[in-house]
Amino acid sequence: MIEQDDFDINTRLHTIVRGEDEAAMVESVGLALVKLPDVLNRLKPDIMIVHGDRFDALALATSAALMNIRILHIEGGEVSGTIDDSIRHAITKLAHYHVCCTRSAEQHLISMCEDHDRILLAGCPSYDKLLSAKNKDYMSIIRMWLGDDVKPKDYIVALQHPVTTDIKHSIKMFELTLDALISFNKRTLVLFPNIDAGSKEMVRVMRKKGIEHHPNFRAVKHVPFDQFIQLVAHAGCMIGNSSCGVREVGAFGTPVINLGTRQIGRETGENVLHVRDADTQDKILQALHLQFGKQYPCSKIYGDGNAVPRILKFLKSIDLQEPLQKKFCFPPVKDNISQDIDHILETLSALAVDLGGTNLRVAIVSMKGEIVKKYTQFNPKTYEERINLILQMCVEAAAEAVKLNCRILGVGISTGGRVNPREGIVLHSTKLIQEWNSVDLRSPLSDTLHLPVWVDNDGNCAALAERKFGQGKGLENFVTLITGTGIGGGIVHQHELIHGSSFCAAELGHIVVSLDGPDCSCGSHGCIEAYASGMALQREAKKLHDEDQLLVEGMSVPKDEAVGALHLIQAAKLGNAKAQSILRTAGTALGLGVVNILHTMNPSLVILSGILASHYIHTVKDVIRQQALSSVQDVDVVVSDLVEPALLGAASMVLDYTTRRIY
Repeated sequence: MIEQDDFDINTRLHTIVRGEDEAAMVESVGLALVKLPDVLNRLKPDIMIVHGDRFDALALATSAALMNIRILHIEGGEVSGTIDDSIRHAITKLAHYHVCCTRSAEQHLISMCEDHDRILLAGCPSYDKLLSAKNKDYMSIIRMWLGDDVKPKDYIVALQHPVTTDIKHSIKMFELTLDALISFNKRTLVLFPNIDAGSKEMVRVMRKKGIEHHPNFRAVKHVPFDQFIQLVAHAGCMIGNSSCGVREVGAFGTPVINLGTRQIGRETGENVLHVRDADTQDKILQALHLQFGKQYPCSKIYGDGNAVPRILKFLKSIDLQEPLQKKFCFPPVKDNISQDIDHILETLSALAVDLGGTNLRVAIVSMKGEIVKKYTQFNPKTYEERINLILQMCVEAAAEAVKLNCRILGVGISTGGRVNPREGIVLHSTKLIQEWNSVDLRSPLSDTLHLPVWVDNDGNCAALAERKFGQGKGLENFVTLITGTGIGGGIVHQHELIHGSSFCAAELGHIVVSLDGPDCSCGSHGCIEAYASGMALQREAKKLHDEDQLLVEGMSVPKDEAVGALHLIQAAKLGNAKAQSILRTAGTALGLGVVNILHTMNPSLVILSGILASHYIHTVKDVIRQQALSSVQDVDVVVSDLVEPALLGAASMVLDYTTRRIY
């Protein structure tokens, strides 16, 4: 066609690699990039005109941009719905001048920061031919391509291409289209698909169904543009997913059925019926019955027939002496309040969530470990109430963070039980938190807040808090034991947290220290938790109270207050021998557990965390001196100085990620 128009052809380039798959498209672009520099060096063009959104056009624009050649891009700013969008917009960013077809395309280019003075709204050049073509002799063209017995408005033109981002579905859709056309039983001109990835499979579908030999079909690879105009102008319907259907055919008011998503973002006239989910033959067949034979008003969305004179005038106005460097018209951006590094670090923050047996807490935590603001509510008993409260508190905290000049980077959640941190799922919970098994915490929070979410066991979070903010900072190996309502822990080995093959590592509260000890909540007996947890101390305190052996002089328990671990500790401090004995036994059980940890892990530090830690530390050290091997007796055991280890650990999962720490 270029030869027929008598162009002076300087160079011929063969760049299309056969294969019709994704790799062939990439190879074709690469081959063009290899060959084009020599051609452009020889031609030394003042301006390179690049049209459309095909991958070969991208190669041309890339070469010209890198060789400092001015580029004028035609038909930029449009939206379709496939990889063509990405290619089209990429060419826009490389081009110096733009010719667009519609008002919306012009606005898109301006939104993409292109210089308004370098954008021409001209209309589509093909409309210059389309709007003057319909009255020409067309019967001979119809007979040549479809047969002598075919009348105007009594045939179909089908043109369907592969969708490179979903090849499998587009092949299936093409198969359904052909089945529908066979059933519709009208003479049909089927054009072969383009050479994009997936086209070879579509041709196989045509041949499998015998389209090339079917009496109702004419299958062709190419129709000259002038003749193609006449064929679509007088068709009863056009079907497929070509841009021609939604752009050019509107000039004639020919009914169009647009299948799938390939042109989903295009502006269309009322002649176009969209079948976006073309997943059944029946849908396509119904669309054919609705559209075939109709006549719609002619649409001029894409042009008024005067694009070429406008483009010529625009080309002549380009000053070849003006600087080549492209300028972008960025919208104004509000200046930062401060560029001080301390200010930036302080405002980068995490949302931390701590799910305890009694309370639900959410906090905004800065990069330095400062708790900027904390919110506390009672932890509901049911799943629905709990998840709704978590979402509500996180949304409120995220909104408050904006007012506090804190930029939330993500959400970290600390919860009791066994957790799969990779998936963000609570596998099994402790008895303290009901209706909390097989719970996906990541999805609802991430969907609501549009932030990344990390989840881990509360013991592990205590270890993470020590690693980032506490006494484990900089240590290669250490163990944290958290003493609270239950007993938990976390192990850091070679700077990283150990989760174990089934996410059950560091269940330190369930190390057995006595074969005939008290029952534990895990179902076993003699565990550290059965002796040294807050629940265990509460159990012993109630026994003493029921036997009137808890209270000593200076103590009282109001009738409406439940007896708990703190009353036992108070009694021991005031000289209650039995309370002192219970605490000593609890501390000894914890100490034996620590000895087992020292012999197994040989850490450089053991950190006791939680409300009971300070009451156990001396007994634990005594047990280590008496029971541990001499090679580990020098390992230091300390009480954590972190006030909120669960919240800080939850935050550290987020903050470590933002500083590219492995977690």
